[in-house]
Amino acid sequence: MDADFSVELAADDPTLDLPWEAPGTPLRHYDLKSDPGQLRFIDEAEKYPELHDFLATLNSKSSIFETAKCDVWTDEELSEAEDIYEAECKFASYVDLVLSSGDRRRTDFSAHERLAARLVELLSRAPQISAAAEFTIRRCYFHGGENAESGFYVTFFLSGYGVDEADARKRWGIALNLVRNALLQLSAELRRPMPQGQNPAN
Repeated sequence: MDADFSVELAADDPTLDLPWEAPGTPLRHYDLKSDPGQLRFIDEAEKYPELHDFLATLNSKSSIFETAKCDVWTDEELSEAEDIYEAECKFASYVDLVLSSGDRRRTDFSAHERLAARLVELLSRAPQISAAAEFTIRRCYFHGGENAESGFYVTFFLSGYGVDEADARKRWGIALNLVRNALLQLSAELRRPMPQGQNPAN
């Protein structure tokens, strides 16, 4: 699968407030790390078992991450850059990932760059399928005290390509599982005891 990362920190680029809510709607942030049972309130997770399993794993104790937002969609109007997949349709999603509460790397941009680069490296070893992952580092404002703390989060975009929706969804599901495994491997790596004198953001 193809994988890459980018950075969006300009003044007009998307940002995330955590926790968040959409006034006038039932949409809001669910703290799945603290209460996995709230996963039942996320419509996309109920509709797509593949995403349900991904969110459950990423908010488990095995992961250094938690999730903030997600969405799933299909698209039959592919860009010229996507012609390489020789597909008629793509099944796509995004998930906003943040480092778990208490992790000092939440506010460390360099740590997020290294994290994203390592994910791309791990996924470069995955089997070649018609799917593409993009990890975009963005600004996050963590609320919970008297003042918001500025840090970072990663929007993980994933597209699976196929001749029809079912074919594209199959590849998306395979790719989502590959990314889940890479994130768990990265979690295990970052939890290992660090050699004396090593930067804790590594």
